[in-house]
Amino acid sequence: MPKTQRGVTLIGWVILLLPVGLIGYAGILLTPKYLNYFNVVKAMNQEADEDKDNPQVDPKLVRAGLSRRFDVEYIDKPTPNDIDVHRDGDHWVMVADYEELVPLFGNVSILVQFNKQVRLQ
Repeated sequence: MPKTQRGVTLIGWVILLLPVGLIGYAGILLTPKYLNYFNVVKAMNQEADEDKDNPQVDPKLVRAGLSRRFDVEYIDKPTPNDIDVHRDGDHWVMVADYEELVPLFGNVSILVQFNKQVRLQ
């Protein structure tokens, strides 16, 4: 009775582990961008909670508050001036709409788009 070879060869392991390694590497590079986004969302929610009792919303004061919170959280992108504060119907909203480009390797990059809207009143 002939013996047959069983298991995965070295080339098979390389083919199996290459996508897993690539996804892991991309995850490592994307983690700081998402942590920054979560800090932006937290700062926007805190500013909205602070300003919800204020009947008059001034976009300059909202951005000044965001600037202080961004300094505490070490948020570089987006800047407080990139946060759009406008009236939407009968209430005010803050909108953070920005993109991050993460270089992967060579000329391959990952573009991540973030969009968060927080109601002020």
